[in-house]
Amino acid sequence: MIEEGHILRRLGMRDVEECLDQGNERLVIEMDNRPDLVNIRGALQGGLVATLIDIVAGRLAGEVAGAGKDVTTADMNVHFLAPIVDGPARAEATIVRAGRRLIVTAVDVYDAGRQRLATRATLTFAVLERR
Repeated sequence: MIEEGHILRRLGMRDVEECLDQGNERLVIEMDNRPDLVNIRGALQGGLVATLIDIVAGRLAGEVAGAGKDVTTADMNVHFLAPIVDGPARAEATIVRAGRRLIVTAVDVYDAGRQRLATRATLTFAVLERR
């Protein structure tokens, strides 16, 4: 859950759905498309979309890693397919593979207002012992 007052909450991120059933792990977060967050063409700024992707995938990977473990992004590959102009941006993260040392996730981001796939990403997280 994104805490009140956190920068992510101020960006308009909010939890929509969470499923942690083994083999069906999924987390969905939305982010508003506001005038202060768009690029010169009126679409949600790509760096903010990438941040949304990293947050949703990292939170899901952290849940799957389990108690006493942390995760850190090791690799992120993002394909921007269409602009997010109506919004909100809806990021849907799933687990591709979860091992002891690495967790691979997939994230699809939709322009929910247009029901259009805007971004597809894969991320790999290293699993670390908690400090």
